[in-house]
Amino acid sequence: MTAPQFKQLRRAYGFEEVAIVPGDVTVNPEQTNIELKIGKFTFAIPVLAAAMDGVTDVTFAIEMNRLGGLAVLNLDGLQVRYDNPKEILAEIVRTAPDKVLPLLQKIYTQPIKENLVAERVREIKAAGAVCAVSLIPANTKKLAPIIEEAGADILFVQSTVTSARHVSKSYRGLVFSELCKSVKMPVVVGNCVSYSACLELMRTGISGILVGVGPGAACTSREVLGVGVPQITATIDCAAARDAYLKESGRYVPIITDGGFKKGGDVCKAFVAGTDGVMIGSVFAQAKEAPGMGYHWGMSSPHPALPRGTRIKVGTTGTLEQILFGPTSVTDGSQNLVGALRTAMGICGAATIEEMHKVEMVIAPAIVTEGKSWQFAQSGK
Repeated sequence: MTAPQFKQLRRAYGFEEVAIVPGDVTVNPEQTNIELKIGKFTFAIPVLAAAMDGVTDVTFAIEMNRLGGLAVLNLDGLQVRYDNPKEILAEIVRTAPDKVLPLLQKIYTQPIKENLVAERVREIKAAGAVCAVSLIPANTKKLAPIIEEAGADILFVQSTVTSARHVSKSYRGLVFSELCKSVKMPVVVGNCVSYSACLELMRTGISGILVGVGPGAACTSREVLGVGVPQITATIDCAAARDAYLKESGRYVPIITDGGFKKGGDVCKAFVAGTDGVMIGSVFAQAKEAPGMGYHWGMSSPHPALPRGTRIKVGTTGTLEQILFGPTSVTDGSQNLVGALRTAMGICGAATIEEMHKVEMVIAPAIVTEGKSWQFAQSGK
């Protein structure tokens, strides 16, 4: 007699398990339109730099905006806890691996200084750049008025997992519908990975969704908590929610796949899966302009009780402009990400991101290894 099944599992897919199918028609890559719109803002490239202390500081945010993208400044991090964060960053970089976690936990106990929150926003705005900042839900009510008064343009509210409803007996959680009404700037919320959570978040009036739980190179949430969905499946599910919400409301809310990118091919696959933009951390941590000086660590690394991240050495491979537009100096696909996206769109016959969403994708676990034995032999893999 067949035993009743307690739970049905479905297969989920990450970047390395799928491949993009070329189109029947090709398009000149230079003629593709890859703009990303968030609220009233339009960005020439659909690429965001993660709100992580090893990736984005004021200088990096200004340069990223000059190149057509958007970098998000972490207002729960070192930039607003220390008057001279470069000294602290240097200390993190030179600390031995076995001692870096206690150091991070100690460094991040320094309280956030409200004057620095406003000052960092004003520094970015003074350079004529679009200023995007990230807050954790617990600090949003207190700091949102400060950043708005200082001139911030886009507010990201981020935590490991974000939902539209939070149950607590001890306090009243952040209500996104109220937040959207209280601030004039677009509000982007993350992170989520499911159709239902994404749809419910969009109904609160937010202007964007970050997709991804635990895929980042420096994040260990999947190991520590066991939560997460591989990025291709998570993106497909949230794209379906975006389209359903568009039919329901007439309002298009972009989704941004956040984390897990190692190379241009991953970026291209995310757009075929349905994303409108990508948020990248570790690859940008390799830029000469990155404040982490070749090191990268997760936003939850310094958690006092349950760290969910680690410091990793990513090295410095080139300038931010090289990583985005080339010319590439490496062969692993981690540079000229925008060129890769435009080329893939051209091969697939997609002139716009919307058309890229309609491109066929296949399950292909061997896409990275098929016929590559010589490469693996020479690389020692």
